[in-house]
Amino acid sequence: MVWRSGGVSWQGGAPRLRWAGAGGRVSALSYGRELGFRAVGGARRCSGARGNPCPLAAAVPARSTGGRCAECARLDRAHSVAADTIADDPRPYRVYLAWFGPGMVKVGITGEERGSARLLEQGAVAFAWLGRGPLMAARRTEEVLRHALAVPDRIPYARKRAVRYALPPAEERARELTELYRQAAGVPAWAETLQALPCQVHDHAEAFALHALASAPPGRVVTELVADGVIAGRLTAAAGPDLHLLDADARPLVLDTRLLTGWELVAAPAGHPVTVPTAEAPAPTCEDADAQAPLF
Repeated sequence: MVWRSGGVSWQGGAPRLRWAGAGGRVSALSYGRELGFRAVGGARRCSGARGNPCPLAAAVPARSTGGRCAECARLDRAHSVAADTIADDPRPYRVYLAWFGPGMVKVGITGEERGSARLLEQGAVAFAWLGRGPLMAARRTEEVLRHALAVPDRIPYARKRAVRYALPPAEERARELTELYRQAAGVPAWAETLQALPCQVHDHAEAFALHALASAPPGRVVTELVADGVIAGRLTAAAGPDLHLLDADARPLVLDTRLLTGWELVAAPAGHPVTVPTAEAPAPTCEDADAQAPLF
């Protein structure tokens, strides 16, 4: 049977593989499970926008993590929270602090109804809520705090992966988030438009099974899929869209599942060798080291 991947989603705090055009079907991803995919169909096609197929079935670059043609990407973003095109959205939103590594923190917003799903999707190792309220008030607070705390609005996945193998203890993660929460609480005005929430640090190390990566070498990263290319291995950990695998030779391999979207996939047998292009996972650079320096 041929399937089209919709990438990884996090439901109930656990990773699931979504399948496009399959009535919302998902496959549970259990740590220790053998996984195997083979790309068929000859080419990668645009995954469409907002649940609708691309009318042109346009070809997209194999290394793109977006998996959409330019037009579908534009349509998808036009209806996203980040585009600020739904200013009258009556639903409550939450502002959060997300921690990915030492000194690697961002401020963001998410719909309250989604709970912590957005944080799991981003690969946040730990996070804390700051406040809740209307969308535009949450958006303004996000911008005010981003500048006041000198934190970015996004962190590249490569940097998140690079620090994932040697994280400080949970107590240190909580200390850094708690201190940043204290600084955020001292920024004037934002609490007048949002309901401030008490500081409570939530940690995702167990959900991601990061203990399996402790002191392990980063290994290789899948750079793209190719026609008839196979990805196979035993799932040891997951964070955001990334699946951490051990291949048939027990070598670490990271798959960003956003690279799967747009490909037709069939099952590959357990133990099959990996036959897609890979690259050595980059070690943290001097720039990363500077970015990881304590903020306080």
